[in-house]
Amino acid sequence: MSEPSNAADNRRPQHLVADENDTAPTIFRAQNRFIDPAQQPVAPAGPVGPPAPGYPPPGPPPGLQPAASQPVTPQPVAPQPAPAPEQLPPPYFDLSTVALLGQPKRAPTEGWRKWLYTASLHLINLGDSPRVRRRNELVEQVRRPLRGCYRIAVLSLKGGVGKTTVTATLGATLATIRGDRVVAVDANPDRGTLSQKVPLETPATVRHLLRDAEGIQTYSDVRAYTSQGPSRLEVLASETDPAVSEAFSAEDYTRTLEVLERFYNLVLTDCGTGLMHSAMSAVLAKADALVVVSSGSVDGARSASATLDWLNAHGYRDMVRNSITVINGVRSRSRSGRGTKVDLTKVVDHFARRCRAVVTVPFDAHLEEGAEISLDRLAPQTREALLELAAVVAAGFPATARTNA
Repeated sequence: MSEPSNAADNRRPQHLVADENDTAPTIFRAQNRFIDPAQQPVAPAGPVGPPAPGYPPPGPPPGLQPAASQPVTPQPVAPQPAPAPEQLPPPYFDLSTVALLGQPKRAPTEGWRKWLYTASLHLINLGDSPRVRRRNELVEQVRRPLRGCYRIAVLSLKGGVGKTTVTATLGATLATIRGDRVVAVDANPDRGTLSQKVPLETPATVRHLLRDAEGIQTYSDVRAYTSQGPSRLEVLASETDPAVSEAFSAEDYTRTLEVLERFYNLVLTDCGTGLMHSAMSAVLAKADALVVVSSGSVDGARSASATLDWLNAHGYRDMVRNSITVINGVRSRSRSGRGTKVDLTKVVDHFARRCRAVVTVPFDAHLEEGAEISLDRLAPQTREALLELAAVVAAGFPATARTNA
């Protein structure tokens, strides 16, 4: 009896029976169902018809660029929607005192408003007057934070206009309102009188400071060479002998400043009337602010204007634009005809066009004495003018720390 498998093979057509060594291509080749890729006919090059609907147009394979002779039409790019902004967590509630308790209204400090506030058992609070609020704003401006040492030069081409007085009163105002150290240096080569504006505590002068400069290490060391007034303004006196003080050179002033700026935040320099003496070049080179003093007279205004002209002609244009002009000792007109006849409005306008600010300091009987200065003895108008001057100076303080040069 034959094997079933052989019977099955006998029943299939002979051309479908394959040996064990036969492969699928052999069977498909026998049935003309296999096409050899090497024998595939190549289609002749020619125009390509339009693609079938729903299929993209033919293009070069990825990584290949079309020929230069065939221009490529750029396809429009659909705009992408902007990403949604990142959702930040809600900020924490401010826990400051003002946010939690509110800003209390200040009680009036003077005048009938204070009397009414006291008489009503603190029920009627009208606050301070506009004048008092303005003064408080100036005080806050004077207390502006200061980093490093700020150097102010006070000068005038004409003597007798109150340059030393302005230096002493400005320094006293700054020292009284601010909490840092303020010192005024007498750099007048012609026997300066700055030391006479404060009680004399020591006979030491700038010459003694320079002689012992290497041994000065602390503030208490330098304090032995200065005199301090009730306002906390310190003064470093100059030599009383004109022959010695004339030798105060630019190098001496630079060395003096190197010592003082280590211990003081504000250094005011009372310059001489001569712009050509030896120390003036160093004073102008080291100054951060310039205060030009003028009187209310015609010759005083002309001398102050000539001072600005000289500075412009010698390369200090930027310093002139940022300078402050002080019209000192102005007498107001009275019904009796006393007082200045100069049109101060035109004088102020002249210097306002050339400088950063102009401040008018009225005549004061206490300052006319020429002795030690006490701010408490000044007239209210004089104190307000000096406060405005100090605020204008403080407005020029740098916002960032400056390296002392």
